[in-house]
Amino acid sequence: MLISLKEALAYGEENNCGIAAINTPTFEMLVAAINVAERFDVPLILAHAEVHDPVNSIENIGSAMVALAKRSSAKLVVHVDHGESIEFIKRGFEVGFNSAMYDGSRLPYEENLAITKEAVKLAKQYDANVEAELGVMPGREDGKDSTTGIGNRALYTDPQLAADFVSRTGVDALACSFGTVHGLYKAEPKLDYDLIVELRKATGVPIVMHGGSGLATEEYRSCISRGVQKINYYTYADKAALEGVKKFLADEPDTYVMAPVTVAAQEAVERDLSELVKCLYNKN
Repeated sequence: MLISLKEALAYGEENNCGIAAINTPTFEMLVAAINVAERFDVPLILAHAEVHDPVNSIENIGSAMVALAKRSSAKLVVHVDHGESIEFIKRGFEVGFNSAMYDGSRLPYEENLAITKEAVKLAKQYDANVEAELGVMPGREDGKDSTTGIGNRALYTDPQLAADFVSRTGVDALACSFGTVHGLYKAEPKLDYDLIVELRKATGVPIVMHGGSGLATEEYRSCISRGVQKINYYTYADKAALEGVKKFLADEPDTYVMAPVTVAAQEAVERDLSELVKCLYNKN
């Protein structure tokens, strides 16, 4: 069933847990994410990032995301992730998405703020919620442009600017930079837990962790206890799918059809996401 982003985040706050937001650019990843949400009976955010649109357009995979979310027994949000334009966010809303993130983090502050306000205005027409981003994290959702794999303190989110930004835009959640990166880590992450506390207190809204793949259980839990409510996850699930396919092909080198390969990918993603859910939702 569909629930709003605000409902999902409220569940996280009430239960002292993080809400996983899983990018699902392929059907196998989508089905795996929903299966895990149903198995553990937890709310989950199904996301499609603009950078993944060449893999599967939001009209194609997005329609499947909305249809499967509506018929599922799990509580699911269908979310535009890293929308880099109002036009793309509107495409998601037209498909049936009920939540969106506008990412203007690499723009000048006032330009980011102005376009985010447009996104909030648009979302109200669709009864949808909006997440925005302030501060910059290295890398991209598709794993490209991840040359460092290391957070840059100079790009971390400023709490005073964050407070002003949330107040003037009216966003429901704010993605912040405090040490995570998109893509694969190339050094041990060093997260600024004190900054998370400052950001949550200054903004009054749930803090979103982007680049949520690859952290240790204690790092996830420490972030959640300090105000992180939504945790984006993609790279390591995608990596799990690839490893699952490699193993299947190594075991079955004479395979000449695609179907069992896609099953192997889905099963690998389910195993990976199950471990994530156990961690974020206290399901151990």
